[in-house]
Amino acid sequence: MSKNNQEIEAKFAVRDLAPIQARLLEMGAVCMVPRQMEFNLRYDAPDGHLSATGQVLRLRRYDDIRMTYKGPGLRTDGVLERTEIETTLGDFDSARQILESLGYTPIFLYEKYRAIWQLGENQVMLDEMPFGKFIEIESASADEVRGLARQLGLNPYAAIPASYQSLFERAKASRRLTFNDITFANFAGIRVEPEDYQSEFAEESA
Repeated sequence: MSKNNQEIEAKFAVRDLAPIQARLLEMGAVCMVPRQMEFNLRYDAPDGHLSATGQVLRLRRYDDIRMTYKGPGLRTDGVLERTEIETTLGDFDSARQILESLGYTPIFLYEKYRAIWQLGENQVMLDEMPFGKFIEIESASADEVRGLARQLGLNPYAAIPASYQSLFERAKASRRLTFNDITFANFAGIRVEPEDYQSEFAEESA
């Protein structure tokens, strides 16, 4: 969750999103954005210094269009805290032209299906990536993230200390994949397990 431009979140790999959604409903959560496709472009400077220093510049098309900057992060037991600044935009293609005219280069694109749920001040994202299913929890503190993970039946210490891009790079090396973008078309017919991206399923009851 962004609080004073600080993002505090954790990511968990799961076998199935349906039990998490059912638990959210039991807890009184509200679906803020129904499941839909999210398309992202990540940019870097020509010298690659954004990626090299742990910074992110992203253009996203989802329920709206957003440009996001994320600073280098601090991870503790899989919970990530870092600066996040984002703004909504009116036109995806125009924003893309501006970034690329300024010299920024798209280094990769990724797709996912996402639904956003609100539970009090917390947000829970149900993500279906081309290589697996994940839960992201955003809250006001690392302790609240871990507490909500427990309520959802997840092992808080199974939080994944890596971005989707990093997980993809691990799976790419493990499975000897040759493509560079995270799309459902690229992963058609390819089954990826958590060990391929050096993680584990987080469901405590499984």
